[in-house]
Amino acid sequence: MCRLFGLHAGTDVCTATFWLLDAPDSLADQSRRNPDGTGLGVFDEHGRPRVYKRPMAAWEDAAFATEAHELSGTTFLAHVRYATTGSHQVRNTHPFLQDDRIFAHNGVVEGLDVVDHRLRELGAEGLVLGDTDSERVFALITASIRARAGDVPGGLLDAMRWLGANVPIYAVNVLLCTATDMWALRYPDTHELYLLDRRHDTPATRDFHMRTDRIRAYSRHLCTRSSVVFASEPMDDDERWRLLEPGELVHVDSALRISRGVALPDPPAQLIRRSELSPDVEQAQHVMA
Repeated sequence: MCRLFGLHAGTDVCTATFWLLDAPDSLADQSRRNPDGTGLGVFDEHGRPRVYKRPMAAWEDAAFATEAHELSGTTFLAHVRYATTGSHQVRNTHPFLQDDRIFAHNGVVEGLDVVDHRLRELGAEGLVLGDTDSERVFALITASIRARAGDVPGGLLDAMRWLGANVPIYAVNVLLCTATDMWALRYPDTHELYLLDRRHDTPATRDFHMRTDRIRAYSRHLCTRSSVVFASEPMDDDERWRLLEPGELVHVDSALRISRGVALPDPPAQLIRRSELSPDVEQAQHVMA
């Protein structure tokens, strides 16, 4: 599956360094599937969104993924893509930017013709520039937020309820952020999404250096500051990593206050089982760790 990473550092700008593939030699091994795209999103010191991303067809952009990217801001998103829909192009690579919000997703949503029809009904088809289910999910969320006069959690949940009622879904794990807020949703229970609450660390436990083969993050600033982290998998041996419940929506505001609750208690009406995935999609969704 695609790998997600989200970091909220509060109101003070901090600097963090990211590597999107930390073990290129082992990932190039034939026993593993190579990523299809990598990307970073950040809100800078002026609250402006910045997105940096590359497709990785035939490893043409491996250098972008393996080199260090130093970014300064308040909220950060990182994504490593394993494609299920859409070609190897920048327009199909996460994260996506709409209405000054940055979005990344993992999972599978089918019935894209139905989603496209709904977007036309909402006058939001122009938000979709690529071919992916992820960008369509984001466009539906954006349209729903607009319809709710900027209510982000209300629009997010309206969109997800519509998807859950109308199209086949394997998984829709979402990270959505602004310069001041971050939302994370795990839906349903197909893929994992974890939360690490670093707000109450003591100085002896504040070293910030997290890594997997897919994403690594390091920050000297965050060694002495509070933060909240979301990731597709635990990135160190900290015992405080907590798996979100199926259907749980978590919100982190500018003061790093966390609110959470199960907002989508019921699974999708057309839940796709793993056995129902095509071989290519199944491989992309369950890449070897």
